[in-house]
Amino acid sequence: MTPLAYELHAMIEADGPMPVSRYMALCLGHPQHGYYTTRDPFGAAGDFTTAPEVSQMFGELIGIWCAEVWRGMGAPRRVLLVELGPGRGTLMQDVLRAAKVLPEFRAALAVQLIETSPKLKECQRLALAQAGVPIAEHERPETLPDGPLLAVANEFVDALPADQFVKTEHGWHERRIGLQPDGKLAFGLDPAPLPALEESLPPRLRPAPAGSMLERRDYTPMQEIARRIAAYGGSGLVIDYGHVQTAFGDTLQAVRRHEPIDPLEDPGEADLTAHVDFEALGGAVQTHGASLHGPVTQGDFLRRLGIGLRAERLKKSAPAQTEAIDAALARLTGPAPGMGEMFKVLAFSQRNLPAPPGFDIA
Repeated sequence: MTPLAYELHAMIEADGPMPVSRYMALCLGHPQHGYYTTRDPFGAAGDFTTAPEVSQMFGELIGIWCAEVWRGMGAPRRVLLVELGPGRGTLMQDVLRAAKVLPEFRAALAVQLIETSPKLKECQRLALAQAGVPIAEHERPETLPDGPLLAVANEFVDALPADQFVKTEHGWHERRIGLQPDGKLAFGLDPAPLPALEESLPPRLRPAPAGSMLERRDYTPMQEIARRIAAYGGSGLVIDYGHVQTAFGDTLQAVRRHEPIDPLEDPGEADLTAHVDFEALGGAVQTHGASLHGPVTQGDFLRRLGIGLRAERLKKSAPAQTEAIDAALARLTGPAPGMGEMFKVLAFSQRNLPAPPGFDIA
C-alpha cells in the first residue's frame, strides 16, 4: 500500500466510510503524501499534459485576452492578474510575454498566484524569476488584496473535490469510500436517504431512474473570485473539460503516466479529477453578482482569438517547426483526441463590462 493508503485505512476504521470529496482532497493535497504536494506532474515525463505545455500559442492568446479585457475595464492603473493553479508557471510566462505588446497593460500588472503545492511553488518561482513584474503567492483567493482583477483558471476546477450521489429505488444516497473485508478500498452507499437532493435538481432531471449518479462540488474559490469581480471590477476565465449542462454520470478519473487507472488504486500516486459541470459553476458565480459569458468550446474560443493567424506567423518565423505547430494547433482546437470540443471556456465579468473577446460573437 502507499503511505497515504495506510492513513486512509486508519481514518475509515476510526470514522467510517468517507465522502468522495474527502478522498479526493486527501489524495491530491495531503500535507505529506498528496499527489500535488510531492511532485511536478506535468508534461511528457509526468502524468498529463495541459494546454500551456502543448504550445506557447495558448498562453499568448490568453495574454492578449487579458489585455483586451483590461482596456474594456477602462485601463485601470493597477490590476491584479490572478492565476488559480498555475502549474509550472508556463501559462503565466506566456501571458506576460504577450503582454509586452501593450506596455501600459504590463506596467499595471500585479501577478497573484494561488497555489497550495510546495513543489509547484518552486517551479513557479524558477519560471517567473525574471518576469519583471511584482508577484505574490497565496494559498486561497480570500487573501488576495482588494482591487480590480483578471483571473485565469486553466484545469483548476476539475481538481476541486467532488461528491457523488446515486439514485436507488429508495431515493438518493451519498456514495462513500470504505473498506472491503480484505482491506481494499471500495465504493459503497450511505444508507441514509437524501430527499432534499432531488428537490435541488433542475426539473428536467428529477425523474431520474435508479442507478443514476450525480456529481457536485464546492465552487467556493471561484465564488470568491466572482465576489471580488462584482465588487472591484474585472473578469474571470475558466478553461476546463466537462459538460455544458448538469447531467448524470460517473466522471471521477485517475491518471498516471498518461494512462487511466482505477481511482482507488495507489492513492496519492495519481491525479484525481472529475468533469466540470459548467451549468452548476455558472450558477455558483452568478449568485455572487457576476455576469456570465459562454461556455463555448475551447476550439471556438481560440479560433475567435486568432490562433490560426498566430500559427501561420509562427510557421513563417520558424519553418522547421511547421509540423509541430500544426500538430499543436490540431490538439488545442480539434475534436477528440484533441482538446477543442471536450474543453469548454466560461467567462464571468462585472455586470457593467462589455462581453469579453471570444464571447462577443453571436
